[in-house]
Amino acid sequence: MTSFAIEGARVFLPDDIVETTVQIDQGIISAIGAQADGPVVNGKGLVLAPALIDVHGDAFERQIMPRPGVFFPLDVALLDTDRQLAANGIATAYHALTFSWAPGLRAVDRSQAVIDALARLRPRLSVENRLQLRWETFAFEAVEVIEAALAAELTPSRAFNDHTSMSVRSFDVSLQTRAFEQDPEFATASFDDIRLKDRVAGDARRADVSVDAYLRLLRDVWDRRPEVDTTIRRLAETARRHGAPMLSHDDTQVATRAYYNDLGATVAEFPMTLEPAHYARAHGGAIIFGAPNVVRGGSHIGSLSASDMIEEGLCDALASDYFYPAMLTAIARLDAERRATRSALWSLVSAGPARAMNLTDRGQIAVGQRADLVLIDWPDDAPPVVRATYSAGRTAFASTPGGA
Repeated sequence: MTSFAIEGARVFLPDDIVETTVQIDQGIISAIGAQADGPVVNGKGLVLAPALIDVHGDAFERQIMPRPGVFFPLDVALLDTDRQLAANGIATAYHALTFSWAPGLRAVDRSQAVIDALARLRPRLSVENRLQLRWETFAFEAVEVIEAALAAELTPSRAFNDHTSMSVRSFDVSLQTRAFEQDPEFATASFDDIRLKDRVAGDARRADVSVDAYLRLLRDVWDRRPEVDTTIRRLAETARRHGAPMLSHDDTQVATRAYYNDLGATVAEFPMTLEPAHYARAHGGAIIFGAPNVVRGGSHIGSLSASDMIEEGLCDALASDYFYPAMLTAIARLDAERRATRSALWSLVSAGPARAMNLTDRGQIAVGQRADLVLIDWPDDAPPVVRATYSAGRTAFASTPGGA
């Protein structure tokens, strides 16, 4: 349907929730509160909200590699991922595509293949599948690939990720207390420390190599450290030139946040301590936390509580992180806990992510916005369920329960 209306739902408008009619024409919201023109979707008893915008999700990796070392065809994996997004009310998704120096799932050539597959599949996808170019800052092999990807039709975002320094940090230092990675005094462990094998065992499994082989590679990669700052600055300049939003990942220190902020990476993604979050807020940057953090009642690695940060005004967006259903489930839990008004909470998965990614055409139900919408069955004291997802006015997902 190029022209239709959704009638009778409780509609999440930017500043209110009201029962009204929303008219859609040619993929755009053309009127609110006017008489329906054309076919009508009955929204009685349902919620109509802006569709979810996921700024960081890597659950697609489980479709690509459902078991360690077992890879499925990319087209099959990405088509299934697209359907999962639509079924969870997500109409815009930034796949956190990691570019690592390690072989296996996150190798540069595999990430390039994902980029190519998404471009090839775009005419068949139900929702807007975008990319977050999540670059491991020691992966110099990825620089040219990322520079080419930044010029893509759907401008990707750029995330700076340094799990390499995390891996070699001193055993006297926790993830949350580690220093700024570019600090010359950054405390490191000895590569001869037997405990390092346990620390990197999971990374080795994902890379599909032995722990000893992974450690040999890690030792070689660590020798690149003197060139990391120059390479970060090169890719930041390229991202600025293309207008790509930039994020830093897992900040623990003000120095970290300030460094990336000065490069134009104004978004703090999953800050681990309060100080960089406060710095981001003071300097006008957006702050993102993972929705699973909310659903599980806290961080699984002992970092900040996303729910507490929301209540303190230090969170602008919730991302699916590693589980697409977590976004809607998180909003339901926050609503049940009365952490904020339902309108304010919904902005964490719609208007907030849109602002963080500079997407001015979506994230709100307002005249002139893209008709990226989600119809939700949300009874009192029960989990919300997506009934329909619309992407630019197209039906991306629809479901009628057996009892209806």
